[in-house]
Parts: sequence; C-alpha cells; structure tokens
Amino acid sequence: MKAFRIVVAVAAFAAFTILAQTQTRPAATPTTVAIIDSAAFSDAKDGIARVMVAMQQLDTKFVPLRNELRTMRDRLSTMRADIQKKRQVQDPNLTAKQTDDADRLELEIKRKAEDAQSSYQKESTAALDPLQKDIGTALTAYAQSKGISLLIDANRVPILYAATQIDITKDFIADYNRTHPAGPAPAAAPARPARP
Repeated sequence: MKAFRIVVAVAAFAAFTILAQTQTRPAATPTTVAIIDSAAFSDAKDGIARVMVAMQQLDTKFVPLRNELRTMRDRLSTMRADIQKKRQVQDPNLTAKQTDDADRLELEIKRKAEDAQSSYQKESTAALDPLQKDIGTALTAYAQSKGISLLIDANRVPILYAATQIDITKDFIADYNRTHPAGPAPAAAPARPARP
C-alpha cells in the first residue's frame, strides 16, 4: 500500500510539473512562409525598374566594344574563307603569311573578348551590388511588414511545390517600384582637375 501511495504521489507531481510548464510557456506563434523568385527582378517587362535601368546603361556602354569584336570576327571569317579559296592557286609562302595574319587576328579577338568580359564583370558588380543590397534591405522590411517569418528565394532553392498565394514576387516588385522609382540615370562624378 505504501508503494502504491508513492507511485500516485510521483505521478501527481509529474502531472503538476507538466501542467505548470505548459501554462508558463508562451504559445507558439504561427510561422508565415513565403517564396520570392529573384530572377524576376531583371525581367524586362515586369521586373524592378531600377535593375532594368542599370542593366541598360551597362549594355549601352559596351555596345561599341561588342560592335568592334563583331567586325573583327567578320574580318577573320573573310580572311579564312579567302585563304581556303586561293590555297590551291597562289604561292604557298603567301598562303602561310595570310594564315599567320589570320591566326594573329584570332588571338587578338580572343584577348580583347576576355578583357571585355572581365571589364563587364567589374562594372556590373560596381553597378548592381549596391542595388542588390538596397533590394535586400527593402525585401527584409517588406517581409517584416507583412508578418513573414521565413522567405525562400525560388531562384536559389529548388521548390517542388508552392501554393500561388505564398508567392510574393509580383507584389514585392510592384511595392519596390512604387517606393524606389527608377528616375533618370545618376550623373557621373565630375572629373578632378589635375594637380601641377
């Protein structure tokens, strides 16, 4: 009988402890999950206007270099075709010289294209990194204002299924474009006069 009372007392104590813990714990708040597709930010029609302006400015800056490379490639194609046509009827020394000239041009094109790619990457980073940070800050503020506890970027994480009502991409882009208008392109910093 004494053992039975001890077991009942232990069980009562355990029940009391569990009841006390559940009453002192705050209730779990529901977690709101949303997804966003950051790839849509650069969509030409429905993307973020400031991103589009920055990308257009960058592309415009590199148009002359792209045209120069295209002209050089066209010239190389013409040179190679000319060598093929005349190979059988002209002096082999002339053919060798023309082949060397074409090879030099091909190497020049390759180097110029690599330099252009490197330059484009640097300028793209300089133009888009501050914008990315601004969008990230705005996205955080947006999520907090909407009570979103977890935001997943569908462009970075494979998502097998998501209900359309948790996709905030269009709403965020519209909100960002409204609160951060693209406006005119920023003016370049004035050049400093050279010191004597």
